[in-house]
Amino acid sequence: MKNLNNKVAYITGGTKGIGLGIAKALLSTGMKVAISGRKQQNIDLALEQLGESDNVMGVVSDVSDILSETRAIEAITSQWGNIDVLIANAGVGYFSPIDTMSQEQWNEMIETNLTGAFNTLKAGVESLKRSEGYYLTIASLAGVNFFAQGAGYNATKFGLVGFTQAAMLDLRPHNIKVSCIMPGSVATHFRGNIPSSKDDWKIQAEDIGQIVVDLLRMPHRTLPSKIEVRPTRPDLK
Repeated sequence: MKNLNNKVAYITGGTKGIGLGIAKALLSTGMKVAISGRKQQNIDLALEQLGESDNVMGVVSDVSDILSETRAIEAITSQWGNIDVLIANAGVGYFSPIDTMSQEQWNEMIETNLTGAFNTLKAGVESLKRSEGYYLTIASLAGVNFFAQGAGYNATKFGLVGFTQAAMLDLRPHNIKVSCIMPGSVATHFRGNIPSSKDDWKIQAEDIGQIVVDLLRMPHRTLPSKIEVRPTRPDLK
């Protein structure tokens, strides 16, 4: 995708954090960008930040519901035609020892972080086949590094990394590229954080957006399929 102008991207969980950072980066290239979230009010706030434009739209969708994601894809393709770039970014995390983690927390993480990525791809794969497009997942270094109180989150991110890599093998015969981006500490609202100058040492959301743009512009013959990203100087925190 040397020329990204007017290419169509759909980003789940695009109302804040990494998803919003990716949306801003893609819009700067001339792409058309659709973002989704579970609440209309969050979509409206994100659209205000992205600016009024014919190149941006928001759709309400819950990635854990395949019918909801199917309707989102249909709304986007009805507006703009085929989807060229599909980004499964929606995620949630609860952190506690396994003996105190609730069933509801476990289920929500599995259904959002793992099943949600499957639902997004399942709903959009035929469009990607037509466009010979790109599917990206936003996983985490927690997908290769386990830690105490992270059993549920680790399980979803380890699973997401494996899912993405297997999907890459399934889809490359259709000329669909698939990559998994695995960030470490990012300056977002994750885990109740309020981004401020104390987070300057962290990866910024726009940095992940730049990585996505770079991947899209990579020559078609070359596929960075799994990208680990971490702060350069964590000792500055």
